[in-house]
Amino acid sequence: MQVRGLFLLLLALILLAATTEAGKNKKEKAKKDGSKCEDWRWGPCVPNSKDCGLGYREGTCKDESKKLKCKIPCNWKKKFGADCKYKFESWGGCSAQTGMKTRSGILKKALYNAQCEEIVYVTKPCSSKIKSKSKGQFSLLLS
Repeated sequence: MQVRGLFLLLLALILLAATTEAGKNKKEKAKKDGSKCEDWRWGPCVPNSKDCGLGYREGTCKDESKKLKCKIPCNWKKKFGADCKYKFESWGGCSAQTGMKTRSGILKKALYNAQCEEIVYVTKPCSSKIKSKSKGQFSLLLS
């Protein structure tokens, strides 16, 4: 019984030593990849081809420069930029004069120190379809 306890204690110590070494390796890698510079200026994400998809963002700090991988979703509102995140309200009613609906968005987050507008407005054409609320319902005829 004592041999079993000693074996379990030894096994626990080996596992503890292994996880401690793994933690040290991760910290060392972070120091090698990292920079002492704290005032990085990042440019916009520039896609590799067309106007969306994978690309790179360039950053500079004093004499250093870096490139980070980035991605602009292809369904993104290009007008706002991929680095400006907004919280949008619900769509307003349809304007009979313009045939458009409008909603506004308030800036939630500006990534990489991007220059973003505080409030943006979006419009879209009114739907010409009339939505029926009886969708999925049916009535039974009794004879």
